[in-house]
Amino acid sequence: MQVLLNPIGTIGDVHPYLGLASVLRERGHQVTVIANPYYEQLVGKIGLDFVPLGTTEDLEGFWRDPRMWQAWSGWRVALDWTVIRPMRQAYEIIADRYVRGDTVVAGPGWAFGARIAQDHLGIPMATLHLGADKFQSVYESPKMPPPMWLPDWLPRPCKASQFWLADRLFSDPILGPPTNTFRAELGLPPVKRLVGRWWHSPTRIIGLFPAWFSPPQPDWPKQTVMTGFPLWDQGDNAEVSAEMQYFIESGDPPLVFTFGTANQHARQFFQAASEACRLLGRRGVMITKYRQDLPDELPQGVRHFPYVRFSYLLPRSAALIHHAGTGTTAQGLAAGLPQLVTPMTFGQPHNGMRLVRLGVARALTPRTFRAARVAKELEFLLNSPTVASRCQQLAAHFQNSQPLERTCELLEELAGTDLRKGDNTHVL
Repeated sequence: MQVLLNPIGTIGDVHPYLGLASVLRERGHQVTVIANPYYEQLVGKIGLDFVPLGTTEDLEGFWRDPRMWQAWSGWRVALDWTVIRPMRQAYEIIADRYVRGDTVVAGPGWAFGARIAQDHLGIPMATLHLGADKFQSVYESPKMPPPMWLPDWLPRPCKASQFWLADRLFSDPILGPPTNTFRAELGLPPVKRLVGRWWHSPTRIIGLFPAWFSPPQPDWPKQTVMTGFPLWDQGDNAEVSAEMQYFIESGDPPLVFTFGTANQHARQFFQAASEACRLLGRRGVMITKYRQDLPDELPQGVRHFPYVRFSYLLPRSAALIHHAGTGTTAQGLAAGLPQLVTPMTFGQPHNGMRLVRLGVARALTPRTFRAARVAKELEFLLNSPTVASRCQQLAAHFQNSQPLERTCELLEELAGTDLRKGDNTHVL
């Protein structure tokens, strides 16, 4: 079959799709990646067909916007850059490549162009969610940005009211007009509760995370299947430098610090990280593409690398300190590392909450992420037998796990399930 993959977001959002694409190709399918041209070279390295969506300037402009990393404003910025702007072009690309009975589409909830193509053309589509924060649940609710407040003890009607208000007063006013205008041009009826309900494919939803990390809830859509963390990080195409190998082998396992591949506003984080290494007398690795975010001088035993393959680095490290992005979280769990997280926005607060509840992490807010506090929390994590034992217990879950293969099977089951063009069965 022909599979059209439409990843949207940072490198951490794109990697799972490239791992999936690689396995799909091994299984004999034709795979096309529809993504921002920023990723064209990466996709080309693994030999996949690529169709550009938007411009590199669009993506880099999104990443440079400091509002992206604020809990209050990050969602508003993301909805504009990642949902509204590429929507029409994504639809046109998918419609142009659609072969009835032989095409399956997969993309995140953000991929509104793909969802509209599903509703209009009847294309089989799976929504791939990287985290449980994409599901509105009144049971074990995801941790959402303020002003939403969803503690476990809060009565379910109160939670439902908050989700309704978030859709009615925030996401629908932003997404509804451009989405429904485009749908009207195609002869489709309007939709509402776009984030709460409509962005889930009514055919299939695949959670790319395991149930032991975020258990499924009774009010999740019935078409949801969870397969597990993909853990793909470019495989053999990302060589580990001799410099990194020498550093790793020349001393004790280092502390690893990263604040996300797209974050260009992390100077405070890396300053506190560097000073914490000095206070603890520990070696450290600072990972960022943006050298301007680092202190002018790093302490002895602390090195900077623009990128390091986590599947190599983390099993040789002592602890992972990061923003609680899903891919980084998963790699840390697989390596059996204690984690110190400082979540900001999107799915990060939920991931941080889950790590703490699982007993493998401590969490700080960006405001409290200061060197002395970081050193204190890391000293606890590094010396706690309970944390170490829990880390090893969770790392064992990754043995013999094949989430990408299972995800491929679920996509293969969609082949040939096309609906008639204009059939509104797909509209929730």
